[in-house]
Amino acid sequence: MAVNVKPLGDRVLVQALEEKEVVKGGIIIPDTAKEKPQEGKVVALGTGKLDEKGNKVAFTVKVDDRVLISKYGGTEIKVDGTSYLIMREDDILGILG
Repeated sequence: MAVNVKPLGDRVLVQALEEKEVVKGGIIIPDTAKEKPQEGKVVALGTGKLDEKGNKVAFTVKVDDRVLISKYGGTEIKVDGTSYLIMREDDILGILG
C-alpha cells in the first residue's frame, strides 16, 4: 500500500498498530477510553537529518520496521481513513525484533 505522504528532514511516518482487544466478562471498552498504541510500523522515511558539516546522517530505522513509540509523541494524521503518526526519529524508543 503506497501512502502519498513524504516526511521531511529526520521525520518518520509510522502506522500505529492497534493492540488486540480482549474483552473479559463481556465488558466493551469504548475507543475514547483506550490508550494510544505504543507499537507501530515504519511506513516512510524523511529526506534525512544534516549534521554540523552538512552531511546527511543515515536513519537507524528502515521501512517496515516494527518500532516502539512514545505514547504521546508525534503528530497524528489521517490519510484515506487510516491513522498515521509523523514523528522525529528521536521520538522512536526502539526497534522490536
